[in-house]
Amino acid sequence: MPAQTETGQQAGQTKLHFSRFEFKYLLPRDLREELETQFQYFVELDPFVAGQPGSKYFVRSLYFDNDQRTHYWEKEEGLKHRKKFRLRTYTKDPRSETPQFLEIKGRHNNLVFKHRTPLARATGSGLHGLPFPNATTHDLLARLAPGPIREQFEFDLHRRRIKPVTLVDYRRRPYVSKYDPEFRMTFDDSLQGVATDSLFPGSAARSRAVLPGYTILEVKFRFHLPKWFHRLIQSTELRRVSISKFCACMHALDQVEDYG
Repeated sequence: MPAQTETGQQAGQTKLHFSRFEFKYLLPRDLREELETQFQYFVELDPFVAGQPGSKYFVRSLYFDNDQRTHYWEKEEGLKHRKKFRLRTYTKDPRSETPQFLEIKGRHNNLVFKHRTPLARATGSGLHGLPFPNATTHDLLARLAPGPIREQFEFDLHRRRIKPVTLVDYRRRPYVSKYDPEFRMTFDDSLQGVATDSLFPGSAARSRAVLPGYTILEVKFRFHLPKWFHRLIQSTELRRVSISKFCACMHALDQVEDYG
């Protein structure tokens, strides 16, 4: 059976809810090439990227936070129970039929969870060009089906006063284990951030490269890490890091103040 990708374009389906463990590692270019070569004995490319340039797909997320940067500081301070909202799609083209989702991404102790709900197609100018939190917030809520994700999002819009603040783009090369369908790894590079309230801010938006020359390796599993992965990580003396693309972009874009 083909592996399920987060884009939801494999067999016209998408996984809307999951919980798992996620470990992250920051790789300089040479180490990325070395590890990716050694991993080939144990993993294979997700079939979704077959024939795509560089065997990668594009990921775009518009993250929400408030003026106090609550979500940013919850991550930086390592809170064991936290969540944040983002809009996610897989294209730069606002005219594309590529699906769009509202997601809750969070953590309960060491377990990472994600819940997503698809957005109905926009009937007007949609999520590009209009200022938040007025016209586009109304448009966004109208495009969400009733349910717990919409209710939590609306609650945070009004009580926590969240709003879209940072657009995060990157390219992802996904792998799946040859032996364990619950084990996946992704190599994320070409990370860029834009300070904007729009999912499609247009060519005038000024993006900034973040962590240039580095790749974020994300390892995702349900129960345990395979022994072969332990051995390869130990052989390179690679250490897990607590890194967030959202926080890295906000910091690079000077969207937070250092209160320390």
